[in-house]
Amino acid sequence: MNDQNLMQNILLLEKGVCDLYMHGAIESGTENVHQTFQTALNASLNMQDDIYSTMLSKGWYTAKQVEQKKIQNVKQKYNGCQCGQ
Repeated sequence: MNDQNLMQNILLLEKGVCDLYMHGAIESGTENVHQTFQTALNASLNMQDDIYSTMLSKGWYTAKQVEQKKIQNVKQKYNGCQCGQ
């Protein structure tokens, strides 16, 4: 396993951990438990960002530039959206 594959696997695992912590925070029954999950989530998000930044700097994670027209289309679609209400 090369370094790139290792980093990809670590990033995927970290994303899964973030998902678990997020659900733990959402479903927690007490403020103490909620705060513990939220603290762990924030630490994991920071670690995920560090992994992503390292991979990006090495060219192992490529981000595509989105056309401005597509961004405008999404903005128009959701402009004034009363989502969830």
